[in-house]
Amino acid sequence: MAAVTALVAAGAAVVGSGVQAISANQRAQKAKGKVGRAKQELQALEDARQEIINPYDNQKSVAGLASDTSGMLKNRYNNLGVATQAAEIKIEQADIALANTLDNLAASGASAGGATALAQAALASKKDVAAGIEKQEQGLQEKRIQTEMALDSARMSEAQRLQNVEMSEAKRMQVAETSGRDYEFKVRESREGVQLDRKQSEIDSYQGQVAANQQARDGAIGSAIGGLGAVGTAAGKLGAKNVAPKKVAPDRVVNIPPPQGSIYDYVEPVDDGTRSV
Repeated sequence: MAAVTALVAAGAAVVGSGVQAISANQRAQKAKGKVGRAKQELQALEDARQEIINPYDNQKSVAGLASDTSGMLKNRYNNLGVATQAAEIKIEQADIALANTLDNLAASGASAGGATALAQAALASKKDVAAGIEKQEQGLQEKRIQTEMALDSARMSEAQRLQNVEMSEAKRMQVAETSGRDYEFKVRESREGVQLDRKQSEIDSYQGQVAANQQARDGAIGSAIGGLGAVGTAAGKLGAKNVAPKKVAPDRVVNIPPPQGSIYDYVEPVDDGTRSV
């Protein structure tokens, strides 16, 4: 009975190991399929990655915004002239006054010497008047020229300031655009890197499942093979028991009457487990 039980148990172990091996192999094959699909998805992610850019490739020179403002400066003294119109007017007025004085002297009977002295005094007066007027006129012209030169310098300074502002703003916009492109590229690159890492981790996980299931399959196959050996051993023991020799007791002598009615000895084998036949 024990041999039969051992045989049944060994057979059940073989069947169980076989079922485990088949199940583990199926799981391994499914995991292999997941690995293949995940690798394809990883390749698709790699193919869809953004192109590497040069964020400075849109930079342009702003030198064209600069211009020569020296043409705004002028030599205002170049056209400075001698002021004579006022002097001429004063001289005419002095001539008229002198003529009137001479007429008065002639009418009063004054001498020629007195007239000459008067004429010389009038001439000196004319010169003084002319010199004073020209000095004033020239001073006014110089002030106007100095004012115009100051305005020229101020205009040129303002033009240069606006020019510098325009160039600075152009540079700032280029720097902002470059920084924006660089930031956008880095953020997208970081996100794509995270996706690639996740997909690679998924592949590693599936590959681990494949290895674990293959190991489980191989272990189950080994158990099944070991179980087959146990089945063979149990079956051998059971067969050996079924064909085992019988034990018999030593012969014992009994008296039985012969057909003729005479008494003779007869040996009857008795099976008491002490002798084999």
